[in-house]
Amino acid sequence: MNKVLWLLQILLALAFLAHGIMLIAPPPEIAVQMNAFLPRWFQLFLGIAEVLAAVGLTLPGLTRVQPQLVPAAAAGVVIVMVSATVLHAMRGEYSSAATTFVLLLLAAFVAHGRWKRLPIVARG
Repeated sequence: MNKVLWLLQILLALAFLAHGIMLIAPPPEIAVQMNAFLPRWFQLFLGIAEVLAAVGLTLPGLTRVQPQLVPAAAAGVVIVMVSATVLHAMRGEYSSAATTFVLLLLAAFVAHGRWKRLPIVARG
């Protein structure tokens, strides 16, 4: 179970790191589309939050310093993915809604696993 949780933590971290970087520094053709829908300040906020989520899903567990931040980061991802799923569904973007829903489920599994089933023990 520990290996499954670590695998999911790493996959989620990679997904959110990539998406966060894309929100912070989008390619020009994607920036035009995003700017038409979301204000730039909100894109930056989301991008920074997603990069921090990627760090929170991995670094506290790897270092075993403040490891309770891992399930907290996963829970934060769940909240963001609920919002993203609703947003994409309302816009009729059903494949994107399905993707964000799967990320939501994976993050919920990690949050529950690291809070209740197999928490990472702090160093010392």
